[in-house]
Amino acid sequence: MKKAKSVNLQSKKPHRILSEIMRRRRSVRQFERGRKVTRDTLLSVAESARWAPTGANSQCWDLIVIDDPTVRDAVIEIFVEQSKRLFVKAKGFPAVSKAYLANTVAIFIVVGDPRWKVAFPQHNKDEEGPDEYAANNENIYFCSLGAVIQNIQLAVTAQGLTSAWLSGGGEPSTNQALSDLLGYPSYLSACGTIPVGYPKKDVGMRYRRPLEQLVHWNGYAATQFRPQGMLDYYLDRLRPFLMYRNTESVEDWEDAREKCGNWYDAFSSSEPNPSGQFEQ
Repeated sequence: MKKAKSVNLQSKKPHRILSEIMRRRRSVRQFERGRKVTRDTLLSVAESARWAPTGANSQCWDLIVIDDPTVRDAVIEIFVEQSKRLFVKAKGFPAVSKAYLANTVAIFIVVGDPRWKVAFPQHNKDEEGPDEYAANNENIYFCSLGAVIQNIQLAVTAQGLTSAWLSGGGEPSTNQALSDLLGYPSYLSACGTIPVGYPKKDVGMRYRRPLEQLVHWNGYAATQFRPQGMLDYYLDRLRPFLMYRNTESVEDWEDAREKCGNWYDAFSSSEPNPSGQFEQ
């Protein structure tokens, strides 16, 4: 059996290194037992988070890094309870048991501070007409937090670790429990909780839409619009498979045509909407 070749990132151009890190990033739910991580490593990840772009450079977030086993276990218990509620209250969503968190070596919690939205564009009170900014400021706020979380996940991958993303911390009941445990004001929100560990095994690719389906050149191509029927089929049949299958392309599934049915071409080709008609 041939020995796997090691990847020498130092010999590659920076953009190639970054691209490889992006492709290697996974939401992994099997961590090695008994491993530890140094605070220097965790601070290196935090430093990467610090440079994420935020609206108006407001830096509308704080980062709680948990490496104490007692605190880590208490946070894990909160998410175990959260997953139980998810099974009951969001029936049909292919939720994953949080039991895998037992081997987590550290947890990053991105705590959003919505007070800083005042730094974004605001509708002057003396101006007539609808407020165009309030809703968009929500977009700016959450996009800013998403950039922080992405930086953390990429930095974790670059350190040879792996992670997941628990978005459930933003639910009011979960956020209140985390607030009570960790001591932050409850009007802040744990929008991103990232458990970190060493991967128990290599994880393959995850499904991604074909590049030519999602890239629109110099305008939106109607034939690349994903019709409502495709979304309905995804929710009804495909979601559990597309969320977790370890292959990049639908064509690589042995049961692709069985799973995708009449929507096989829509999920695998450049034009899921050959009619070019938009649906209402």
